[in-house]
Amino acid sequence: MKKIFLLLLPLTMLLNADLSVKQIQDMILKIHEKREGVNLATLESTKDPFVRLEEENNVTTVALHDKNDAKLVLHAIVNGKAYINDSWKSLDDSVMGYTLKYIGERGVVLRNENHIKKLFLQEKRDNFIKLEER
Repeated sequence: MKKIFLLLLPLTMLLNADLSVKQIQDMILKIHEKREGVNLATLESTKDPFVRLEEENNVTTVALHDKNDAKLVLHAIVNGKAYINDSWKSLDDSVMGYTLKYIGERGVVLRNENHIKKLFLQEKRDNFIKLEER
């Protein structure tokens, strides 16, 4: 009796697990239906999930990710001016709460009270335009 039950159980499972083409097509249509998502206001009010741990004097604290850090990008330096975040900046100009304090050949220094941020050009490029003399 036990052997018959063990043979019939998988057989009945196989017979009941059969999916027709119509059932598969219905499943695909449900997948492609537009679903309602979260509205934009809810997303903007969501807290940043990325945190970093800072350890000082054997005490570990959680510091939230600063969104402004990711937005400061140095694109170019030409004639004592720096092209930061799609605008040209000179010394003592303000950039996202920081003040531009130094412009070098390969980088700049920004300062906001006690915070100092150094930005560097990403890679050395030979993008010079050579003019031929006539």
